[in-house]
Order: sequence, then structure tokens, then C-alpha cells
Amino acid sequence: MMGNARRLLLIEDDAAFARTLARSFERRGYTVHVLPGLEALQAALDAGESATHAVVDLKLAGGASGLACVKALHAHDPDMLIVVLTGYASIATAVEAIKLGACHYLAKPSNTDDIEAAFTRAEGDTGVELGGRPSSIKTLEWEHIHETLAAADFNISEAARQLGMHRRTLARKLEKRRVK
Repeated sequence: MMGNARRLLLIEDDAAFARTLARSFERRGYTVHVLPGLEALQAALDAGESATHAVVDLKLAGGASGLACVKALHAHDPDMLIVVLTGYASIATAVEAIKLGACHYLAKPSNTDDIEAAFTRAEGDTGVELGGRPSSIKTLEWEHIHETLAAADFNISEAARQLGMHRRTLARKLEKRRVK
């Protein structure tokens, strides 16, 4: 890869989405390397792959967690700007992603503009409004469901057991609030 060019690692198991996002970043001057998961990432890092930026999907094929990828990327290069992208956003996974080294966490649907803007906001913003709206019961329930779902490796049956509800009830709740 070239010297000072912007180099992006895209860890995404959805091949169609990865192709679209890669093309969009390439049009913006990035050199993009798409990897389907943690094993491919580890092999690339072991082979000397380097990058300035990374976009990591939170939920990868086979129930793998993108958080392990964030940890590996940050350990490899603490200065790399890492954005976690997910359709399963929750406060718990956002906090863990940042603690593991991500500079930002975005819920899908997000486009290249959103992701590139997140790279530039890596420092954080002390001007963020502190007096936001209080969380509703529904929001707290949603966050608890997603925290439990993540802890159960996104296994709906296991999460339903942990939450003390029927699997179909949990599936209906997830379908109602699905991020489109």
C-alpha cells in the first residue's frame, strides 16, 4: 500500500454491502481492503497489512463479534481511526466498542458521509448537550433487550430465556423496532 494515502480496512461479512461501501470510499481516495471477519483480519495483520482507518461491522457471520476485531485493530495500531457500524445498536455495545479502541459507533443505516464524518470526530465533543431527554421505559426495555441479546451472542432463543419471555414475543419486539 502507498505511503501517506488513506488506507481503510473494511470488516464486513455482507459482501454486497461491503462492495458498495468499498467503492464509495475508493471514489473518495481511500485504498480499501475488505475482510469478512476476525480470522481474515488476523491473517492480514500477521502478513503486515496496515491501515489508517477501519470500519467494523458489530455482528459478523457465525455470531462473531466485531468487538474482537476492534480490540485486535487497536492492539495492532492504537492510532488507527476505527468506526463500528451496526444494525444492533445498544448503549452496552457502544461503550465496549469505545473502551476497546473505536473512535465512533454508528447505527445502520449509515452512509459513507456519516462514516467519514465520524472519522473526523474522533476527539469527542465537550459541547454535547447534557440535558437530553430522559429515557422512556420503552427505550430502557429496548436497551436491556439488546444488551441481553449481545450477551447471548445474538441467539434469540437464549436471550428470550434470559429475559423470561417467549421466543416469539422477543422476535416480535425485535421486528417492531428493527433499524431499516
